[in-house]
Amino acid sequence: MELTSIDIDRIIEMAWEDRTTFEAIEMQFGLSESQVIALMRKEMKLSSFKMWRKRVTGRQTKHKVLRQNTVGRFKCKLQKTITHNKISKR
Repeated sequence: MELTSIDIDRIIEMAWEDRTTFEAIEMQFGLSESQVIALMRKEMKLSSFKMWRKRVTGRQTKHKVLRQNTVGRFKCKLQKTITHNKISKR
């Protein structure tokens, strides 16, 4: 699967969001957690990547099986404009 620059931007945005799980990214874009990490390493500055890794490492909300039931679904502000993983009129 070839990712467009818009897809890559959205994956990075989802990876930074605390309540968006890696499983949600995999469901929408077909990338496993290790592939998301590789993409983040490739697309971000080293310092930004290190900050992101420190932030998400061990974070329960990034893994569906570790989440508590009290964590609700996260709806991105752009959710209305997303149709089939494509962002329109951004």
